[in-house]
Amino acid sequence: MKYMLLMQFSEAGTDFPRIDEWKPEEIEAHIRFMKDTNTELAAAGELVDAQGLAMPETARIVRSHSGGAPVVTEGPFPETKEWVAGWWIVDCDRDERAVEIAAAVSAAPGPGGAPLNMPIEVRQVMSAPPTEQ
Repeated sequence: MKYMLLMQFSEAGTDFPRIDEWKPEEIEAHIRFMKDTNTELAAAGELVDAQGLAMPETARIVRSHSGGAPVVTEGPFPETKEWVAGWWIVDCDRDERAVEIAAAVSAAPGPGGAPLNMPIEVRQVMSAPPTEQ
């Protein structure tokens, strides 16, 4: 089964500064941790994809507009309180393994090397429409 692990940040739910406020060596340690984690997951045959995302102020919201060009809302978004910072798609034999991976990446180092304990949402990737039971 495939799972998407969403690394989410919330200004209200974190007790550490945004990554663009960290010292360069803290960012390097964090990225090294993520790369090492991805290498381990790939070696175990569990990694499908993993990506980090740019800060939310670089985002654009696109909505279709019937009969015309899409409506694009540009950032920055000062009202943004929560955002997805990155994701992994992993292929695991059981739910518990996806949770283990999420717990490991939740503890990525942050400022001063302390574990971030950031929330990681675990969701199974649908491979077919849900069936009625």
